[in-house]
Amino acid sequence: MTDQPAFYDDLAGCLAEAWRRLEEGAAHQSGFHAPALATIGRDGAPRLRTVVLRGVDRASRTLRVHCDARSDKAAEIAADPRVALHVYDAAAKIQVRIEGRASLHGQDALARAAWAASRPLSRVCYGTVPGPGTPLPAGGAYALPEDAAAGEAGFAEFRVVVLTAARLDFLYLARQGHRRALFRWDGEAPAATWLAP
Repeated sequence: MTDQPAFYDDLAGCLAEAWRRLEEGAAHQSGFHAPALATIGRDGAPRLRTVVLRGVDRASRTLRVHCDARSDKAAEIAADPRVALHVYDAAAKIQVRIEGRASLHGQDALARAAWAASRPLSRVCYGTVPGPGTPLPAGGAYALPEDAAAGEAGFAEFRVVVLTAARLDFLYLARQGHRRALFRWDGEAPAATWLAP
């Protein structure tokens, strides 16, 4: 039998591995860097898009991504904060799914700190005219800020999305037998259990 990772038959180890991978993803060091975020559309249908994981705090069970205030994503979160996040690292054979609630932060201390830590190339996106999702007559019929000062004006549209995990589903794929675990913080006390893969 092939050696298994330390977390293989350890619930607490699975949770620690999930958070470790998420932290590495936020630091651009793993396949967890670009998860998919699901929101509930204004029509009640699910909406899914790739986001960039910008920060993780396992103590508070929060994950941070950024978005444009003019985007459907921001409007959907403002209308219904229930969200889900999915990430799969094919090399590690690990999938993590998180369900929870998201909050939007704009022009507050959290947004200012995230903006200051962002690369100039990332900041430019928030100054694009017209805003995300606007129909265009041609593919290139939008304008980017012309200089750094104009790019800084994009801060008005910059939003930080903070997802607080209520449930985390961890799946490790292994030839000898998969391992799946569920962690919950949405009841009276935290709970953890193995699940059939």
